[in-house]
Amino acid sequence: MQAAEQLGRECGKSLLVLDTASGDAEQLYARLGWQQCGVIPGYALLPHGGLCATTYFYRVLSA
Repeated sequence: MQAAEQLGRECGKSLLVLDTASGDAEQLYARLGWQQCGVIPGYALLPHGGLCATTYFYRVLSA
């Protein structure tokens, strides 16, 4: 994630956005400083079938 954030800065970006299947990954992104901004229920298709919620995060990049 640090490499992605650094590349964003190098490309002149000030904000990054990501989405992930709701669950364990949410804690990882929060620990890395990403801010949760919403959840869409039943949006992501699971590999074995069925749907799960998707959580959206953003990260403001410092100069």
